[in-house]
Amino acid sequence: MKMAKKKNTSNGSQELKALLQSGTPAGMPSDIKPMLATLVNEPFDDPLWSYEVKWDGYRSMAYIHKGVVSLTSRNNKPFTDKYYPITNALEKWKNDAVLDGEILVLQEDGKADFSALQNWRSEADGHLVFYVFDILWYNGINLMELELSHRQLILKQILPTNDDRIRLSQAFEGGIGFFETAKKMGLEGIMAKRKDSLYIPDSRNRQWLKIKANKRQEVVIGGYTKNDSSSKLFSSLLLGVYEGGELAYTGKVGTGFTDKMQREMMEQFRPLITTKIPFASEPDINKPSRFRPNPPHAEAVWLKPVLVCEVSYAEITSDGVFRHPSFEGMRNDKKAAEVVLEAESSSTSIVKESKTSQKKSAPSPLTAPGKSARGTLLNPSEETQTRKIKGQNMTFSHLSKIYWPRDGFTKRDMFNYYYQAAEFILPYLKDRPLSLNRFPGGIQGKSFYQKDVKGKAPQWAETFPYTTSDGESKEFLVGDDEKTLMYMASLGCIEMNPWFSRVQKPDNPDYCVIDLDPDQNTFEQVIRAACEVKNILDALEIEGYVKTSGSTGIHIYIPLGAKYSYDQSQMFGRMIASVVHSQLPDFTSLERQIKNRGGRMYLDFLQNRPGATIACPYSLRPKPGATVSMPLHWEEVKKGLAMKDFTIENSIARIRSEGDIFKGSLKKGIDMKKAVAKAQSIFF
Repeated sequence: MKMAKKKNTSNGSQELKALLQSGTPAGMPSDIKPMLATLVNEPFDDPLWSYEVKWDGYRSMAYIHKGVVSLTSRNNKPFTDKYYPITNALEKWKNDAVLDGEILVLQEDGKADFSALQNWRSEADGHLVFYVFDILWYNGINLMELELSHRQLILKQILPTNDDRIRLSQAFEGGIGFFETAKKMGLEGIMAKRKDSLYIPDSRNRQWLKIKANKRQEVVIGGYTKNDSSSKLFSSLLLGVYEGGELAYTGKVGTGFTDKMQREMMEQFRPLITTKIPFASEPDINKPSRFRPNPPHAEAVWLKPVLVCEVSYAEITSDGVFRHPSFEGMRNDKKAAEVVLEAESSSTSIVKESKTSQKKSAPSPLTAPGKSARGTLLNPSEETQTRKIKGQNMTFSHLSKIYWPRDGFTKRDMFNYYYQAAEFILPYLKDRPLSLNRFPGGIQGKSFYQKDVKGKAPQWAETFPYTTSDGESKEFLVGDDEKTLMYMASLGCIEMNPWFSRVQKPDNPDYCVIDLDPDQNTFEQVIRAACEVKNILDALEIEGYVKTSGSTGIHIYIPLGAKYSYDQSQMFGRMIASVVHSQLPDFTSLERQIKNRGGRMYLDFLQNRPGATIACPYSLRPKPGATVSMPLHWEEVKKGLAMKDFTIENSIARIRSEGDIFKGSLKKGIDMKKAVAKAQSIFF
């Protein structure tokens, strides 16, 4: 194991000056969410990568400006006062900077003590250290677009060395040997970082990797148990991770607690006790196993799922439960809603992939999945191509036809997008009648709607006979698999417009939609209205799912689980829209007629009717920029969000990185009666 070599130079100050001149003059950034690493399965050796200790502490950003220091967690929670020894040490620094590092408590043997950090209140509780591994900005210069190796050289030269509380996280060569050393030392693991990687805030990037010596996972605490005749305050914690917006049970942990820890944890638990089961389905907490065929009888106490802890474990069973878990500590720096099961990617495939990338090209902030990503369907040269899709030969022609003239995107680009996005789009088309919005000449050509496909659809296509409200009998194309998706695209359907209900229950929608449709509004006002909907849903304890329309507005889906009629859905949507309007009367309207809105944003709840459609999640839109109707995390619905953030060019990477964050809209529906009663007590 050897340290990464520093570039030879006869004058360190000249080298520093040259490196800083490579940066970009910029004001000091704020509220940065750090760049994150992808979990991989094993260490590796590669000269393009350097290796560091994976510190077992709290990730922290440090902002230093004219002697004033601000410390924040990875989610921008304040650490400044809590970890005052680090703040005090950085206040002595004479330069302005933004640093990325890890705060931890060191034991006498030099190892990090996460439990001591969790309970740290003063210097009597342990020696606090800030290990700095990156610098993002320095004295008016943005360094994030410099290669990591250059940022590390700058950091080595400017980081103060006169205070033991601020330390440089050293970079080493040779990942396999370094990993074995880390294991022998009892460390959590190691980090591997591309030497030429740029710093992309708020992204989980494949340019940075983490290899754990022991299996650990952040989990949400959904309750606790108490065994009969036990004298302990609790016997075990009930754990879960989020899957598609629902909390999935991952087992219980009953070891790793001291009596003091239990007392402190119970103080946190008491205000969170609830009768509502937080998990997607009630776990069997007394289920015997081959290791404990006769477990002691336990009673469950449910908690609102807001607290996060970390556990170590041996493995995850086939039914998703931790085997031999042990409690490691609370994670007050993590948000419960962000806790998902972290799966290991293959380090071999990622390193191989990175060798083919162009040197110094900016790594995408939107990462590919651990599994092999699906490539494009059509090659870039042939004008007509035939491909077999789900056993059916399909011919795609006129592939160079420009569909988005201003942007230059072609019919071929559209086909390739839908082929790569198919697995994410199909759940929102499956078993749903479809309205075909056809643009055979591209977005500036003639377009038309086609609903009746009787005698026109291929023999293999599924259709649905339905009599519309005006008495017309039609056969609608029904979403099935990817050949149906590609057939629609071949008709010039740039966007996909499914019903809110499925053929099994055509009169019972799976969700209620609030469509925020601006007129003479700014998009910031649309964002304000969306956040107001979120506030209302939170007050009603209802989960809502948000996406851009891909045009000018925002769509919010409320899952109904096909339990209610369209009339009931529309009534519920009207209630939500009415409350939003009462809160934001200056720029919103409930008027259906455009002429009566006075230029204000239409809070459209009337979409909740049989046969109505809007562009589904991940659908392209026939709009300049080739935008996509993109599901969002609610934290992304804030100032700065723009439709152009999600296009045919970058959305596949985004989808693969985030997974289907919208799938909760198709899950178990709300209790509408309960929600209406609660709304009447709060808002009316």
